[in-house]
Amino acid sequence: MLLTAALVTFSSLLFSASSVTSRSQQVLATGDFAHPGTFDQYDAGLFSPVENLQLLSAEQFTTLWHPTFPKHSVRVKKSRFCDGAVDAYTGYIDIEARHLFFYFFESRGDPEKDDVIFWTSGGPGGSSSLGLFMELGPCRVVSDNATIYNPYAWNSNANVFFVDQPVGVGFSYAEHGESVDTSQDAGKDIAAFVAIFFEHFSKFKGRPFHMAGESYGGTYVPAFAAAVYDQNTRLKELGMTPVNLSSIMLGNGCTDMQTMMPAYHDMQCTNNTVPPVTDIATCVHLKQLVPRCEKWLRESCFDTFDHIACGAAMAFCEENLVANTMYTSGLNPYDLRTPCDGKFNDRLCYPIFKQIGTYLNTTEMRTTIGADSAVESFEWASWEVNTAFAASMDIAFPSQHYITALLERGVRVLVYVGDTDFMCNWIGNDKMTLSLEWTGKNAFTAAPLREWKVGGVKAGVARSFGGLTFATISEAGHMVPYDQPERSLELTRRWLAGEEI
Repeated sequence: MLLTAALVTFSSLLFSASSVTSRSQQVLATGDFAHPGTFDQYDAGLFSPVENLQLLSAEQFTTLWHPTFPKHSVRVKKSRFCDGAVDAYTGYIDIEARHLFFYFFESRGDPEKDDVIFWTSGGPGGSSSLGLFMELGPCRVVSDNATIYNPYAWNSNANVFFVDQPVGVGFSYAEHGESVDTSQDAGKDIAAFVAIFFEHFSKFKGRPFHMAGESYGGTYVPAFAAAVYDQNTRLKELGMTPVNLSSIMLGNGCTDMQTMMPAYHDMQCTNNTVPPVTDIATCVHLKQLVPRCEKWLRESCFDTFDHIACGAAMAFCEENLVANTMYTSGLNPYDLRTPCDGKFNDRLCYPIFKQIGTYLNTTEMRTTIGADSAVESFEWASWEVNTAFAASMDIAFPSQHYITALLERGVRVLVYVGDTDFMCNWIGNDKMTLSLEWTGKNAFTAAPLREWKVGGVKAGVARSFGGLTFATISEAGHMVPYDQPERSLELTRRWLAGEEI
């Protein structure tokens, strides 16, 4: 979910009575890895992985360490919930004073063989609990205290992580004023966690690993995947198994604001997948402003980067091209087919967001998943994190260049977009994929958009060449798995299987 606040510029938009105490631990690794020492200890064979997830306790955390990452550890416990048919685990990635919360669900299919998917929601500041309990997780919240089984969950044929990141989001927290405000810094911690997980649970080693995200995830995920890929060099030097990074999956991502900003005019003023939603006089005015917006962004944010000038350019473009549709039209900017349900700034048009928050704040759920007492109350979004990323101008992070670098190294890229979303719309994403500078560019741009179908019915259009695929999902907004769960799951199944979309 691309988070928005009425008083924040566009650079911030994209969005005890338990045996599990705040730091209870059960260390199963051989040796004292609280102070893991040097790589010599690892070379001497003093590291013993846990290997078997079944050894984990449901009552207290097991702490996982690895001498390659002396500043990182992982607390994890069994937490059977949401889908009683599969094993579920929850815990924290601990990076000294920073603590990232995660959920992990094994596959309903064949957990011993199926791929592994990492998922993050966007924001910046949006909890991945939204993705879990609203979209692609094994259950969906339907009231303040109830869930139902989701037959279209992505763990139907994959093992899936959901991570609240960066610190300050969801059940994640920090001590001593620690914080993260850039995608690159967030990616370092995610890469270390991924390596520690695979090293401990060897049955997942070598499995295809896919990093997926939504909305601002279009900025996050390319950076995270690059950190995982580059870290593999170090792992191989140490005799460790590299992570088999197979692909990234960007759902309704805001990745490149140079192509997205002009698309805001097109999405609201032209008859593409939805009829025009803005009056003619305003559309003519916006059309005249688009060149100025493009020029200012290019000169201040991308050709060269000037923090103050880039911030001013983003604010100008947002105020003129985005704000009317977001705040005054009465429409849901995440799905232009529908009116906003409630006050936009209260729940971004989706009452379920607050229901998820109420559900996760129950004593029963906090105990089940081992939520740390340091987090007094779960919030579905952190505006503090959102504002911090805005201040760092992370929105200008050149994620598109990370995508091209991953493509050149054999990492596949799927860009999928619900075609009625305004915030990170299909027009801007289509332009972004067409503008990527990689060796397959000419062949990709020459490939026509073709229909793809599910059950014999048109599900959208797609364009593919080599490792890059762009696909739309018809009659879906910003959160594709929520609006079109069957199409979302089939898209994911084909992608993991290496089939044509």
